[in-house]
Order: sequence, then C-alpha cells, then structure tokens
Amino acid sequence: MSWYWIVPLIIITVLVIIFVVNQVVSAHLRQAATGKEELYGKKALVKTPLNPEGKVLYDGEIWAARIENGSAEVGQEVVIVRLEGLKLYVKMERSE
Repeated sequence: MSWYWIVPLIIITVLVIIFVVNQVVSAHLRQAATGKEELYGKKALVKTPLNPEGKVLYDGEIWAARIENGSAEVGQEVVIVRLEGLKLYVKMERSE
C-alpha cells in the first residue's frame, strides 16, 4: 500500500475519532431535562376547576393539581411550581 492511501486514511480516521469524542463530551456536559425538575415553570391547562383542587393537562397527560392561591376555571393556564407525589402544585400565570 502506498503513502497516497495511508495518509488520507489516517487523517480521516483521526477526524472521525475527534468528532465522536467531541459528541460524547458534549452529551455528558448537557444537563438532563427529565424528572420533576423538568416540570417547574411549565404551563398546564386547567381541565376541571381548581378550587383549590382539580385536574390539569400537561404534555398530553391529566394530572391531579392544587392551586396555591385563589382558584382557576376550565381553560385557563397555570404555572407548575412543584410536585409532591403525583400531585402538581400550580399558581395562576401572571398577566403582564
């Protein structure tokens, strides 16, 4: 085999290895967006009146919810502030 084939193959192999290592390192540095931490600050749609407890729709799933202040009617959007067990605690979205 001549150097005309060996050098380009070595260069291509090194570039592929650099690319793969770069992708692996960046994947490890990214913060995971799963679990209950993902829910905080997200909006949910009220499905049954929250006075103070009811149901909300978040990401295609119906959740038991409790509003922290006041009440919310069907169709309003609320913001998720915490999760305890399988119950979302929400508050009214601010109108600015």
